[in-house]
Amino acid sequence: MQKARTRKRPCKICHKWFMPDPRQIGRQKTCGDPLCQKENHRRQCAQWNRKNRDYFKANYLGEKLAHKKDPPSSPSNKDPVVKPSSRIAPDLPRDLMADIIGVGHLIVIEYIIEQAMRHGKGRTSVRAP
Repeated sequence: MQKARTRKRPCKICHKWFMPDPRQIGRQKTCGDPLCQKENHRRQCAQWNRKNRDYFKANYLGEKLAHKKDPPSSPSNKDPVVKPSSRIAPDLPRDLMADIIGVGHLIVIEYIIEQAMRHGKGRTSVRAP
């Protein structure tokens, strides 16, 4: 079988010309320099994260809900209730809110508030006179 021909090509990072590995025809984007490979990896990860923003949102909420414990139904059981930390500072005490509506509901409500705050950060509302 005949060997595949390779041509020199410029590195996507440092723009120096290099000879790609014949086994990587059409796929090798950077020269063999570890700094170029690391920068290419960083760029590819950033691009993947931009395309898949919802992936980590679902994981974050799922992990918080998996680590929660609902308060016991009988007051005689004195097991400690694990209440995950929040990234927002509500005006009401979290312990009281968790006791009233439950830890799971509190986590979901805080998550929705956090998303709404993040979504509305870049927008300014203009009031009509």
